[in-house]
Amino acid sequence: MKPMLLIVTAIVAFASIVARADAIDTEHSFGFTIGTDIGELGERELESNTLSRLGKRAGSYSALSQVLSLEYTANQNLRLEVSAAGAYHDISGVPQLDDWRRGAFDGLSFDIRYRILDRAHAPFGLMIDTEPRWGRLDDVSGEPVDRYGVDLAIVADKELVPNRIVAAFNVVYLPDVVRSRVTGMWSRQATIGVATALMAQIGPDLFIGTEARYLRSYDGLGLDRFAGHGFFFGPTVHAKLSERSWISLAWSVQVAGQSADDPASLDLRNFERHQATLKFGFTF
Repeated sequence: MKPMLLIVTAIVAFASIVARADAIDTEHSFGFTIGTDIGELGERELESNTLSRLGKRAGSYSALSQVLSLEYTANQNLRLEVSAAGAYHDISGVPQLDDWRRGAFDGLSFDIRYRILDRAHAPFGLMIDTEPRWGRLDDVSGEPVDRYGVDLAIVADKELVPNRIVAAFNVVYLPDVVRSRVTGMWSRQATIGVATALMAQIGPDLFIGTEARYLRSYDGLGLDRFAGHGFFFGPTVHAKLSERSWISLAWSVQVAGQSADDPASLDLRNFERHQATLKFGFTF
């Protein structure tokens, strides 16, 4: 954990010398982690999220998803979002996966975020996030499926230094029920995990930080059989491009983990070696 401590120490020290700092909005500050801010009442926002997942044990593997979302803040504590996704898989020579190169429309989702505590009036922010989703492609293999799931998260954040440094913590449960459109077989799996992030404002429109995530994969919705686990760590950058637009970039590397049926280090069956996300949005 020494690299993480060194990075956190450097962020705190650098942020402490910045003269000017604007109010922090954690709605989009992080990469893979989310914060409890949900925007101003009546605010509408269009967001693009490009997610890249790269690298398996052998062969060539890349999976790209592109999500477009329309968000609306219905009241001061409730944000609604509808999303459409496309996906592209390029797989060659990966054990247990068919060679595949294809892009297609993937599916739809509907996200509901409800803020329980506003950190402006409480010791910390607290929110619950629920996102039912339907998909047409298997996340890993890219093969045609009918996929039904829901992303559930408990979210907390707190400003460690007002208007300078903010930390966030997420607990997630991600169940999926999948039917193969090739074989007709059904499968059930779930991922649970925790994520934490630290961001520092180093300028009026620029944040830098780091994120760490620990994920465990299981067969069965009730966490019936352990399939593997992975620990991811990497940097995050967020910038305000204007009063109405912003951009965020995060890169995460699997630095530890193991699959239940593979003695080699890292879990490259259930997860990837690298994950990166590029987000862009503007309000109107």
